Amino acid sequence: MGFVRLRYVLAVPVVGLAACHVSPARPTIIPVSRRPRIVYSPNEERLSLRALLQTHLIEPLLTARRFVYLLLLFAPVLLASPMLLVGRPDPRLAGDRWGAVWWYGLLVSRMEAAGPTFIKLSQWAASRADLFPALLCRSLAALHSQATPHPLAHTKAVIRAVFQRPFDDVFESFDDTPIGTGAIAQVYRATLKQDLIPPSYLGPRRNPSSALAPVILKHPLPSIPTASVAIKILHPHVANTISRDLKIMHFFARCINLIPGMQWISLPEEVQVFGSMMNQQLDLRHEADNLLTFESNFAARKVPVTFPRPLKNFSTQHLLVEEYMNALPLETFLRNGGGPFDDQLATFGLDAFLNMLLLDNFVHSDLHPGNIMIKFSKPPTTRILLENLYHKYITPLTSPASANEPMVAADYSDSDSIVSRLRTLKNDPEKWRSALDDLHEAGYLPEIVFIDAGLVTTLSDTNRTNFIDLFRAVAEFDGYRTGQLMVERSRFPELAIDTETFALKMQHLVLNVKRKTFSLGQIKISDLLSQVLRNVQVHHVKMEGDFVNTVISILLLEGIGRQLDPGLDLFASALPILRKLGGQVAAREGVTKDLPRSDFGALLKASSKGDNQV
Repeated sequence: MGFVRLRYVLAVPVVGLAACHVSPARPTIIPVSRRPRIVYSPNEERLSLRALLQTHLIEPLLTARRFVYLLLLFAPVLLASPMLLVGRPDPRLAGDRWGAVWWYGLLVSRMEAAGPTFIKLSQWAASRADLFPALLCRSLAALHSQATPHPLAHTKAVIRAVFQRPFDDVFESFDDTPIGTGAIAQVYRATLKQDLIPPSYLGPRRNPSSALAPVILKHPLPSIPTASVAIKILHPHVANTISRDLKIMHFFARCINLIPGMQWISLPEEVQVFGSMMNQQLDLRHEADNLLTFESNFAARKVPVTFPRPLKNFSTQHLLVEEYMNALPLETFLRNGGGPFDDQLATFGLDAFLNMLLLDNFVHSDLHPGNIMIKFSKPPTTRILLENLYHKYITPLTSPASANEPMVAADYSDSDSIVSRLRTLKNDPEKWRSALDDLHEAGYLPEIVFIDAGLVTTLSDTNRTNFIDLFRAVAEFDGYRTGQLMVERSRFPELAIDTETFALKMQHLVLNVKRKTFSLGQIKISDLLSQVLRNVQVHHVKMEGDFVNTVISILLLEGIGRQLDPGLDLFASALPILRKLGGQVAAREGVTKDLPRSDFGALLKASSKGDNQV
């Protein structure tokens, strides 16, 4: 019936178009002067036979072909699903059966073969430990977004269209070999011609009035952006491919949602959330806006943290131009060791993350070690400090034209050579650590660079309250109330199972923390939150995706921090920021009870004792 209706729908424009070509015009019936003139807006497309065929015939056929391919690809996974019940629950396998572990491996291999969209889905699903078993999440997290590089001709065509000039007139140099190729886009390194660089792009990253503090605190001012840029280009037709895959995923999600007991997961809504995330990445202007927001948020903070600066006027939906950061991925430091810089890297990274989370409510959502980069600099000397103050306050009186000259930042003149040298030593841990020791003795300091900021998490008021309540529960030792609040504020509180037991489990977790208040260095927030996620899964307390993503980010970041510094105490690091947050809320709302006084103060004292012991 659907095909018959479609045939009649398509016949209407065909017959109408033939009639227009065959029948002569009759001005006496429809005078030209009275024919209404239709003005289309720039965002509208005129209805045409080609558009109708593309939308109602070609695209459904292509989606159907993709559906058949995926159905055949995942058929073995569906047929082998009884393996989930084979074997006995094994504590060594996080409570899973050996048959389930085998099935997880089969599923992961098929997800990888299904292409970039399903690899992205796997990485997203790996963060939902509240919905899926822990071992499955670990297996899915191992997949990486790799795709076949698109032709250089497509890259040049996009660049010519954006810059409105020949390709050779855009760059001083351009490396034809991509430095990275992902599921959605690929990245090149290039150097822009000077006439294309706006003066504002080369401005300082920090407020010049805060020049004194970085020197006193030994935190160097970040470097000024240069003409060396990273060019990110979307793959051709990637939007169509992702659109088809999302339609198919939504179909499967609705089918799974019909299975009794699966409604609490609400897979159709989760696919919609995933689709929104993918669509954000299909418009590179979002990433440019995110980078500018991060830079603004950290402008007043005297921390060695940097984000690539985008050239907003040359960034479009299909192209992003941003500062190229010649730095080393954090994963190299985790593998070979950070030597004398371990403590600094752990402290600076976690402090930056907690500021994003608790104060800014604007969190980088893809903080794996490959997206955290490290470079080195020397802090400004006293001579540079005096020159900065002179140029800021004295020079404008004699030469107003120089008042807007950028301040002299830290010494980055050796940064590229240091990174190049360390890159050659990444496979020789002994020489790597020796080189880091030499850098430390020479007075160099590490600087953290966060890249690939296309995805960010901003908690809603409800989820932000939920999250802060987890921290506050430790201070007030009231886990039972927090469990009740998590159920009440969940997406489907009526589908939660045995909510009283859930609240008692939360109370048990917090009481375990209370017994260790005088040795907070032994408390791992990751252990606490991991148990919270397990309880959420068992009792079907459906939390919002951004809330869970934030929790997963904490698990990941604390894990990274403890690899660098085993004595790291994320909880103790979070308490001062929570106090600052409480003061801001109290000042804004005119209340004084946002954060507790008695137990919270005792906990702060215990925290300081733990820090002294460490």
